[in-house]
Amino acid sequence: MYTRTIIFFAFAFCGLLMFSGCGDDKQQVEINVNNGSKKVDVLIDGSLLTSYIFPETIMKPTLWPIMSSAGNMVTRSFPLADKAGDRVDHPHHVGAWLNYGDVNGLDFWNNSEAIPESKRHQYGTIYHRSVDKAESGNGNGVLVTTSDWKSVDKQTLLEEKTRFEFIAVSPEVRIIDRTTTLKSVVEEVKFTDNKEGVFAIRVARELELPSEKPTELVDSHGVVTKVNKMDNSNITGNYRSAEGIEGEDVWATRSRWMKLSGKINGENISLIIIDNPSNVGYPTYWHARGYGLFSSNTLGHKVFSDGKEELNLTLKKGESTTFKYRMVITSNEITDKEINLLANEFARK
Repeated sequence: MYTRTIIFFAFAFCGLLMFSGCGDDKQQVEINVNNGSKKVDVLIDGSLLTSYIFPETIMKPTLWPIMSSAGNMVTRSFPLADKAGDRVDHPHHVGAWLNYGDVNGLDFWNNSEAIPESKRHQYGTIYHRSVDKAESGNGNGVLVTTSDWKSVDKQTLLEEKTRFEFIAVSPEVRIIDRTTTLKSVVEEVKFTDNKEGVFAIRVARELELPSEKPTELVDSHGVVTKVNKMDNSNITGNYRSAEGIEGEDVWATRSRWMKLSGKINGENISLIIIDNPSNVGYPTYWHARGYGLFSSNTLGHKVFSDGKEELNLTLKKGESTTFKYRMVITSNEITDKEINLLANEFARK
């Protein structure tokens, strides 16, 4: 009830200025840059919300980990840390990121250290270039970065400018708004319709949907074991779209928002991704899987529509496109009506 009251109070009595807070008791959002460690920590009242990390070993900048207000990690630990019970598939699924599976024929999405040298020419890498702004504040903080999308021979295809806004709505509600502008710096950049994209998070094991399919899991020492029958005792995740579709049926549906809810260490967590009407391909298709990949793909249409639709975006030199996504992390239940209010507000940004 506390989350619900805070959200409705913010919208009803603060003129949609929930991001700035309504009084003098706003939470402090602190942005700490540590270039030596290749990361930027984001703290809310001294507790970690997330870190923007950019080691070249993960082939892209990402937000990892992302924490709930009670201190539970909502992102998968693997491959950056050992946590007993984590799946070891898809080593490129690290934290929360933005990239794409076919940019001038290069796969930026699936790139990782696991790619053999003989195949690296097929992949692209996003290199962090600079932190342009790091502004702490009461109720919200802002981080602005520049990155370069490069081929294996280090030719830059795209310049990326990203603005993160980290918003402390209440002790139980946190928001991460991401605005990314991609500008072509070569004669032509083609985003060919592809299943792998665009804005995604790989979630903690507890937020997966229950499954009995065999897989491989890691223990706390990093030892990988094949498991024929999964233990679902603490696996509580469930998807729900704006249209009320639930479970794994949400895959390949279109919706302006998607919620993944579950429980970690007794904390009721809802993780919501909201699309923005200004994005190419709105409303997004959802590449949301039960095993923990939660992805909004506004550019890929063909595979999700069984070939009925196709979207191929081309940028000439100097042209750009902008993507806006909102991620909401709550430590309590949140209703469809409340999410719609958040989506309506985000649509005006």
